[in-house]
Amino acid sequence: MNWPALMAHGLGTLHLSPAQFWSMTPREFVAASGALSAASPMDHAALDSLRALYPDFTKS
Repeated sequence: MNWPALMAHGLGTLHLSPAQFWSMTPREFVAASGALSAASPMDHAALDSLRALYPDFTKS
């Protein structure tokens, strides 16, 4: 779990107080973030395209 990113989103983007952030359930946080309806899952072809554009390493 990337807690720094989740906290930055909750406290910064959503403007939640620390008490509000820590009292939310994960389901409530996802709903507040709009993550359920924001995007569809990435398919294999899209992932392969991103891997080709941004490889983790270069071949020598």
